[in-house]
Amino acid sequence: MMNVVLVGCGAMSRHWLDAARQIDGLAIVGLVDLDAERAKARAHEYDLTGIVIGTSLDAVLDQTRPDAVFDVVVPAARRDVAFAAFAHNCHLLTEKPLADSPENARAIIEAARRAGRIHAVVQNRRYVANVRRIRRFLDSGAIGAATSIHADFFVAPHFGGFREEMAHVLLLDMAIHTFDAARYMAAGEPASVYCQEWEPANSWYRQGSSASAVIDFGGGKVFTYAGSWCADGFRTSWEASWRIVAERGSLLWDGHDALRAEIVVPGRDGIFDKTQPIEVPPLDPADRVGGHLGIIQDFMRAVETGTEPETHGADNIKSLAMVFGAIESAETGRRVAIAREGL
Repeated sequence: MMNVVLVGCGAMSRHWLDAARQIDGLAIVGLVDLDAERAKARAHEYDLTGIVIGTSLDAVLDQTRPDAVFDVVVPAARRDVAFAAFAHNCHLLTEKPLADSPENARAIIEAARRAGRIHAVVQNRRYVANVRRIRRFLDSGAIGAATSIHADFFVAPHFGGFREEMAHVLLLDMAIHTFDAARYMAAGEPASVYCQEWEPANSWYRQGSSASAVIDFGGGKVFTYAGSWCADGFRTSWEASWRIVAERGSLLWDGHDALRAEIVVPGRDGIFDKTQPIEVPPLDPADRVGGHLGIIQDFMRAVETGTEPETHGADNIKSLAMVFGAIESAETGRRVAIAREGL
C-alpha cells in the first residue's frame, strides 16, 4: 500500500483524485491547502473519511508519515513543497511545470538526488494513445528517421483570472505539453531555440498569447511550433495538430483520432515522387496510456521497483529548458543554446 498526501486542492486536484481512486494499493491519507475549507470540501467530495487535513504540509507529513507527496500547487510554491517532501523522506510526483524558474528547477532536481527519492512530473500528453503510436511508428523506421516536426496549436479559451494577466502566458502555461510531446515522439534532444512572441489586436491577454518557435533537436531534426491562445475559428485539438516529415515519407495527426502516413514508392508523377498510404499500427499492449492515471501508475511502479519513471525530473527538465529557452529568446531576440542536461 502506498500512502500519499496531496497538497493543493484547487480544480486540478480533481484530475489527480479521479485517477487515484481507480488505483488499488494507493491511499490518500492527507490533504493540504492554504484554504482549509477547500481541502475539507475536496475530502467530502471524494468521500475521504478519516484523513488528516491541514494548511501546513510539514505538519500533515509529520502526522501521516506517507510514502509520497502529490504536488498540485501553483508553480511558485513548487520548490517549497519539494523540499518539504524530501525532508520527510517522501517520493514526489508533481504537476507540470517542474518549476517556475530555471534556478528552482535545478534546486529541486538536486534535492531529489541528495535525498535519494523518486521525483517525477505529470507530463500527461506523453500518455495519449496516438503520441505512443507515433513514437513507436517512427522508431520502427517505416518512413525513415524524422527530419522535420511541425506542430500548430490554435485555441481561444477565455480563462479569466491569473492566466489573462501573466507574462509569457502561452509559452509558460501551455507550450511545455507540445514541446515535450515533440521531444518524445521524435526522440529529440533540444540544442537551441529561436522564438518570437506577440500580442495580436484581437487578444484579451496581457502578454505572450501568440508565439512561434524553431527548436533544433540535433541530428538533423528541427521542430517548429506555431501557437495562439486567441485564435477564434478552426480550433485545433488541445494536443495540437502535427506534420512529421521523415526521410521516406510523412505522418499527419490532427490531434484527435485522425492519424495518417504516406511513404515514398518507386516512380514519379511528373516532378513529384509517388507516395502511397502506410498503416500506422494500433496501440501496443506495452504502451502506457491514461493521462494522470497512467502517470500515477508509472510513478508507483517506479517506487515499488526502484526504477525511474518515464517523466522523472532529470529528464523532464529538458522539456522545461525548451520553454525557458524560448522565453529568453523572445525577450532578447536572439537564438538561445540549450545545455545537453537541460537547464
